[in-house]
Amino acid sequence: MNIPQIISVDDHVVEPPTLWSDRLPASLVERGPRVVSAPYEMVPEGRHAFRMATSGPETDFWVYDGVVSGIDTASAAAGLEGADVATRPISYAEMRPGCYDRDARMEDMSAGGIERSLCFPTVPRFCGQTFLEAEDKDLALLCVLAYNDWTVEEWAGGSGGRLVPLCLVPLWDPELAAAEVRRNAERGVRAVAFSELPQYLGLPSLHDADRRWDPLLRACDETGTVMCMHIGSASRLVTTADDAPLAAQVALLSVNSQLCLTDWLISGVLARFPNLKVALSEAQVGWMPFLLQRLDIIWERHAGTLAALDPVITRPPSSYVQGRVYGCVVDDDFGIRSHDAIGLEQITYESDYPHMDSTWPDTREQAARALAGLSAEQVHMVLRGNAIDLFQLPAELPVA
Repeated sequence: MNIPQIISVDDHVVEPPTLWSDRLPASLVERGPRVVSAPYEMVPEGRHAFRMATSGPETDFWVYDGVVSGIDTASAAAGLEGADVATRPISYAEMRPGCYDRDARMEDMSAGGIERSLCFPTVPRFCGQTFLEAEDKDLALLCVLAYNDWTVEEWAGGSGGRLVPLCLVPLWDPELAAAEVRRNAERGVRAVAFSELPQYLGLPSLHDADRRWDPLLRACDETGTVMCMHIGSASRLVTTADDAPLAAQVALLSVNSQLCLTDWLISGVLARFPNLKVALSEAQVGWMPFLLQRLDIIWERHAGTLAALDPVITRPPSSYVQGRVYGCVVDDDFGIRSHDAIGLEQITYESDYPHMDSTWPDTREQAARALAGLSAEQVHMVLRGNAIDLFQLPAELPVA
């Protein structure tokens, strides 16, 4: 199969140690996110958890707002093999430089057949929960702005278009969030991170009667900014039982995405903001056909009675998916085979670099296997065309 250069719509960046110290006012550097080296110890009662210790081997920790957190190997697994991928802390000196260095990242992308990449943050977490939870919101806002300036001006800005900027917003203030979307849209940004289930973060849901998210939703609708919601951006994952092994939680990662899509399709948001587009990052898509059918049945039979749906929803919920809701696959053979029930135009591709589940450096080979049986035109849609349409990217990069 002739595999074109891939546009990965879900990868990750481990922020360089000086990102915030280089950009915050000098008087705030010691209060902003910063890296310290210290001993660590594993936490026996945790699932591969670790913490700062008084003695033992050292690693790098991020310190901010009274919280100390390290980077684990699952989040920076590129180049690691076997037992090395087991979750433990990893220092910057141990990481593959492509995790945090722009030029090294582009070299790794080329090695995997990846032309362009959109990256979610690590230290701020998937949608900026780190800053949402901080006590000093004035400082937190400056941290959000600093992250966005770095990702636009340095990470993406120096990449010749190969790194697609994804920005954060101050989730605690929809008006400020809307202003930040507009600020970045003026710089050409067409992607912003949002929570799959904001209510799990103590924020209003999409069903909020006061419509407190409307300023942000309107800003995205008017600027063509895609709202990207990564699995885990609700800070809560589903498991079968408290004493179930971690495998249960990992197997059920996409359940939150199912809850997320349900909210988007029955809240009326997509009907009220007709230009708004959303991306379910790393959600896979194999579960979508049944959910869409089920929601349509509920609308057809019970829209005005039991379901109590907002009357703004004048069509079957599934009709709001085409051209509006995009799924992202990394390992979902069933979802690809079910593309007729989803719409191949709504499926995008990812490599998930440098996470433990990443297909890198074999992303091209994995794509060829997963997309076997599709036509060349269909392969191009999944690996490039749909991402180009979604994020308003140039069809081809300029020649350097």
